Amino acid sequence: MVVHKKLNLPEKTCPVCDRPFAWRKKWARDWENVIYCSERCRRTGKASQAGAL
Repeated sequence: MVVHKKLNLPEKTCPVCDRPFAWRKKWARDWENVIYCSERCRRTGKASQAGAL
């Protein structure tokens, strides 16, 4: 059995919930542009930006 170590994955902090989140394979091609930790935070963040305008 192969055990995967997730010790050296890059992390970012979500601007909506201020929680750290780690790199995921599905974000491999676009990691530089990933801002939010989840779809829920993305929707919340965009809604608060639209309300501020």
